Amino acid sequence: MHKFARYVVSGALASAPAVVLAGGFSLNEQSASAMGVANAGTAANPENATTVFFNPAGMSQLSGTNISFGAAVLDIKAELDGATGTATDSLGRPVNGGNGGDFVPLAVLPNVYLTHEVNDWMDVGFGIHAPYGLKADYNNDFIGRYFADKTELTAIALSPSIALNDGNGFSLGFGINLMYAEGRLSKFQDYSETEAQLNAALGGNGPALEEGYVDIQGDDLAATFTFGMLWEVNDRTQLGLSAQTGTELKLEGDATLTNMPQVSMTAGGLAVGIADVSEKVTVPLEIPESITFGARHRLTDTVTLLGGATWAKWSRFVALDVISREDNGAISAAGGPKYGADGYVGHVSENWEDTWQFNVGAIWQVSPAWALKAGYAIDQSPVPDAFRTARIPSDDREWLSLGTQYADAQSGWTVDVAAGMLLFDKSKVDEIERTVDDEPVGNPARFVGTYDLDAWSVGVQVSKSL
Repeated sequence: MHKFARYVVSGALASAPAVVLAGGFSLNEQSASAMGVANAGTAANPENATTVFFNPAGMSQLSGTNISFGAAVLDIKAELDGATGTATDSLGRPVNGGNGGDFVPLAVLPNVYLTHEVNDWMDVGFGIHAPYGLKADYNNDFIGRYFADKTELTAIALSPSIALNDGNGFSLGFGINLMYAEGRLSKFQDYSETEAQLNAALGGNGPALEEGYVDIQGDDLAATFTFGMLWEVNDRTQLGLSAQTGTELKLEGDATLTNMPQVSMTAGGLAVGIADVSEKVTVPLEIPESITFGARHRLTDTVTLLGGATWAKWSRFVALDVISREDNGAISAAGGPKYGADGYVGHVSENWEDTWQFNVGAIWQVSPAWALKAGYAIDQSPVPDAFRTARIPSDDREWLSLGTQYADAQSGWTVDVAAGMLLFDKSKVDEIERTVDDEPVGNPARFVGTYDLDAWSVGVQVSKSL
């Protein structure tokens, strides 16, 4: 099953999703038709088959068979302000290095959705999409390399769904999101404290230790459930509500560590060797519950107003832990005492907070074939200031979007094109190594810096009623 899921991921994702830097690691760019209004009112505005993702109850307002497919391109410029970046190792000595470069690569997020009207009261649908994703990759000489190098999360979801309606403007929808996810975490390993201890034990003749490199990779399968409601209040107004359950991914895989010092007692005294070691590990990753409310109101025959809000329970994500699946593993034997608990290969305190996203938008039907769209959203970051990290230097953002739609009534084809600007606050990171109790470790390394962020996105969606 995992081999099949990897094939689906590699075939469906042109590149791994970019780090989102605001709404946790959820991806907003699921449909260009919704991007044009900054996702405003998506729970109440079933324009096409993408309603499978936003609110499956909306399928009840689509006639016949419908297909919608598209892709979004995200380009996030994320750089550490080089003048602000400083770091110290576990002995408090300055770490030399650069700003890490633009560490978020360009990303392409494809999607495809299908709905079918079974009869007057039932519709079914199916979607393939990327609901969550992260990708960050610093240059190897990054000054904060003891805290972060590569951070990756790629998730693909298969979403069968069903909608039932009462024939009087009220419908319910249900969906299952069968998700495959794979992730990667890496960083450089600071051996300065170990080097000092060996030097003291060997009377000043200890070896000079090179930096190590920690690389952790794993994958998992999981499922979430979606429930939606849609109420047509009158011929001009309708309201929608969509809720998704949370889950916990347990990314199982391997951790490798290079240049690890191995100390042994020989007849001649202490001997120090260097080895590359590995260990089987699990990385638990919480996926939050979320609730989205949407409203759509046709103000005039040509102007439609949209609004919405989404709440997400990101407080589920308390820590980024790497936990051994072995007894007395080589890496966890050294890391456990450092983090204050047995069996830990790594630990980062996160303590994320619940978030809100608010969206407003409008559609102007210029002619029967052409429509113009605009939207604005405020997206809270779940990351508290005291626990912001180099892996996800997230802060609040604003989203400005414009879109256009062309619909050919004769053929049934509709094309949406959308573009957006993402405006971020400057974010400051002051990260230290912590125990599982959120206390500083005995001799913590530290990284401080301020990040400059900006981004744009472009999406295309093609839809057809068959």
